[in-house]
Amino acid sequence: MIGRKGPAPVGGAQGQPQGEALRLDGVRKVYGAEDNRVVALDGVSLSLPTGSFTAVMGPSGSGKSTLLQCAAGLDRPTEGRVFVEGAELSGDGEAALTKFRRERIGFVFQQFNLLPTLTVTQNVVLPLKLAGRKVDRGRARTVLERVGLGERLNHLPAELSGGQQQRVAIARALVTRPRVVFADEPTGALDTRSARDVLVLLRESVQVSGQTVVMVTHDPVAASFADAVLYLADGRIVGRQVAPTAEAVAERMTHLAEEVERQRTMAEA
Repeated sequence: MIGRKGPAPVGGAQGQPQGEALRLDGVRKVYGAEDNRVVALDGVSLSLPTGSFTAVMGPSGSGKSTLLQCAAGLDRPTEGRVFVEGAELSGDGEAALTKFRRERIGFVFQQFNLLPTLTVTQNVVLPLKLAGRKVDRGRARTVLERVGLGERLNHLPAELSGGQQQRVAIARALVTRPRVVFADEPTGALDTRSARDVLVLLRESVQVSGQTVVMVTHDPVAASFADAVLYLADGRIVGRQVAPTAEAVAERMTHLAEEVERQRTMAEA
């Protein structure tokens, strides 16, 4: 297991290094019509400091992915506000929201979402092209070397392993120098060794570059790479754990799943 810095993390406990990276104020997300509503997020508020690595965990249906999508501006909350580095993800139109995301946010998903006809380098610089920014191939090479793919610049995705493709996806997320990187189950499709490599890279982006990482995961080992774990149940934050270990996270998840099941059974009785 790699070492941790001391910062921490959720809600500014132990001091906030260099300010606030992400804040959610009373975020609520409701899907469906009045007679068939699903409350995916139920008034979530949180504050994450710059330069922190936070894992988000919870039972199936707890609202993890919805939280990530609303925080990243991929989905709009029904109620509440989201701020990235003090700037609100506002409703000034889809074009303005897209520009905001490209300037401040990076994404890493379980599915690598690489374009199969583009080389590794071309995939990595694509966000710069889409944002109308200067394509700095030197920067792209540096980032790819940092993720261990300096010898794969002209390869196509099909010529890479799953772990290598995910590292390309991380390089693509980092090349624009985003302040916050959102990762949705980034190791879910990887073997154990590749998963650890990806987690080390995310950890290094925090420690070396001062970026902020928010990662949804179901894996206690992946969560143990974070500074802190946020636990969700039924769309609400129900706990947090600082400096987590895989064993402590697994135990917490077991008790949380049992408690959620017990409450749902009582509600249906």
